[in-house]
Amino acid sequence: MLKLFKHFKVNKILLGSLFVIILLKTVGTLYIPTLTADIINNGVIKGNIHYVLRTGGIMIVTAVFTGILAIISTYFSSNLSSTLSRDIRSKIFSHAQELSINDFKHFSTSSLITRCTSDVNQIENTLTMFFEMIIPVPFITLVGMFLAFSKDKYMALIISIAGTIFIIFIMLISKKVINLSNKIQVGLDKINSRVMQYISGIRIIRAFNQEKHEKELMDNAFTNYADINVKLNKTFAVVMPAIMAIMNVCAVAVLCFGTIRISRGTMQVGDIMAVIEYAIIILVYLVMAVIVLINIPRASTCSMRILEVLQYKPEIVDKKVTEAISNNRKALEFRNVTFSYKDAEKPVLKNVSFVCESGKTTAIIGATGSGKSTIGKLIPGLHEIQDGKILINGVNTKYFSQKNLRDMISFSSQKAFLFSGTIVDNIRHGKKDATINEIKSAAKMAQADKFISELNLGYESFVSQGGSNFSGGQRQRLCIARTLIKDSDIYIFDDSFSALDYKTDAKLREAIKPRLKNSIVITIAQRISTIMDADQIVVLEEGKIAGIGTHTELLKSCPIYLKIAESQLSEEELVC
Repeated sequence: MLKLFKHFKVNKILLGSLFVIILLKTVGTLYIPTLTADIINNGVIKGNIHYVLRTGGIMIVTAVFTGILAIISTYFSSNLSSTLSRDIRSKIFSHAQELSINDFKHFSTSSLITRCTSDVNQIENTLTMFFEMIIPVPFITLVGMFLAFSKDKYMALIISIAGTIFIIFIMLISKKVINLSNKIQVGLDKINSRVMQYISGIRIIRAFNQEKHEKELMDNAFTNYADINVKLNKTFAVVMPAIMAIMNVCAVAVLCFGTIRISRGTMQVGDIMAVIEYAIIILVYLVMAVIVLINIPRASTCSMRILEVLQYKPEIVDKKVTEAISNNRKALEFRNVTFSYKDAEKPVLKNVSFVCESGKTTAIIGATGSGKSTIGKLIPGLHEIQDGKILINGVNTKYFSQKNLRDMISFSSQKAFLFSGTIVDNIRHGKKDATINEIKSAAKMAQADKFISELNLGYESFVSQGGSNFSGGQRQRLCIARTLIKDSDIYIFDDSFSALDYKTDAKLREAIKPRLKNSIVITIAQRISTIMDADQIVVLEEGKIAGIGTHTELLKSCPIYLKIAESQLSEEELVC
C-alpha cells in the first residue's frame, strides 16, 4: 500500500497530531494498571481509605482523559482515511478521463467501478483500523513488557512467549489470506460485470425469453464468489479461536505462577493484578492488530489494482502544438489514414483520404462494417490512428491537446445516450453556460420542442439514465439539440437521424442549415435520403474509399452507391 500512498499528499500536521494523541492515549491506558497495583498494595491491604480515594480519583481522571483522547484519535484517523479515499477516487476518475476507448476495454467498466468503490472502501477501512489498532501496538508492547518485567521477569516471560506465538501464527496465515483476497476482488468484478450486462440488456433478454439462462450465469458468478468467501471465512474461523486459546493459556499461566510467587512472599497481590492487566492490554491490542493484519493483504490487493489504473499509460497522450494554426478558411483533411482496432485481424480503414471544407456538408455512407462510424470517432481523437494524418487547418490533430481538439468539435454519437437529470441538464451538457432561450432554440432546430412542450414539466421533465423513458426518436432529437447548442468549428452526426421518420428528418436538416453554414459538417448515415443534398458524399467499402462526389455524380460513377440507392429509392427518385 505504501506505493499507492506515495501518489498522494497527507496532512502532516494532522498525522503528527494523531501520533501524539495515540501516544498519550496509550500512556493513560498503561498507567491505570500501575495505579491499580498501587491502590491494592498501599491502600487496600494497609486499610488506608484516604490513599484509596486519592489514587482512585487519579484513576478516574486518567480514564476520562484517556477516553477523550480515544474519541479525538478516532476522529483524526477517520478524517485522514476518508480524505485519502476521496483523493484516490478523484485521481482514478481524473486518470480515467485520459483513457481512450481501447484503454477502457483493457480494464472493463465493471472492474473500474469496483476499483473506485469497493477497493477504495477496503483501503479506507483498513487504514482507519491501522491508525487505531496497529500504531499503538509497538509502544503498548514495549512499555507494557517493561512494566511487567519491573514487577516480575518470569511472568513477563510468559507474556513474551504468547506474543511470539501470535506473530508466528499471523505470518503463517497471511499467505493464504492474500491469495483468497485476490480471488475475491476478481469475483466481485465478474459479479458487477454480469449485473451491468443484465440490466443494460434486460429488453433483449426478455424478448428472447432468456431469463432462465441469465439467472444460471448470475448464480454461477454468485456461487463462485460465495465459495471464495467461505474459504476465507474458514481461515478467519481458525484465527479467533486460536487467538483466544493463546490468551486464555497466557492468563492461566500468569495466575498460576503469580499465586505461587505470592504464597512464597516474593510478590504482592497488587503487582500480580498489574501484571495480569498488562498481559490483557498487550494481548487485546495484539488481537486487534491481528484483525487489522488479516485485512491488510486484502487492502494490499486493492491498492495494487488501483495502482494498475493510475500507472497505466494512456494510448493517446497530449502533445504540444508545433505548427501555427491558420485562421483562414477552416478545413478538415484525412490524408492516407489507416486504422485498426486493437487485436483486430485487419485494418478497419485503409489509406483513406478526403477533404471537408467549412460551409459544406460531407456525408459518409457505406455498408455495415465499412468503417463509417470509425471515421467519426477518429476526428475527436477517441482512437489513435496507426498511419497517415488527420489535419485541421493544415495542423496534425495529434499535436492538439485532447481538450483543445474536442473544444472545436460537436459530436452526436450513433448511440443516443442521455444522462440522468432533466431535459435542460442534458441539452446544457453541450454548453454549460447556455441560457434557457438558447436551449429552446437548439431544441426547436432539433425538432424536439413540440414533444417537450407536451410534457407536464416541459424542459424540467425528468430524464432517466440512458434516456430510457423516451422513445428512440426523442432521444436522438435531444442528443442533436445537445450537439447544436455548442458553438463549434466541426459538427459530426454519426447516424444521428436513423430513428427519425422521413418527414422529421427533412425538417430537421432544413432547420439546422443556418446554424451550420460556417462550420464543417460531417453526416454519417445509411439512409440516402438523409445525405442526398450533401455537398460531397464519401462512399466506403471494406474500409476503402469507393467513390467521392455529389449524389448525382455518384449515381453515374459509383456502382456501390448506385446499388445502395436502388435498394432505397424509387425509380422516379433515381431519375431525379
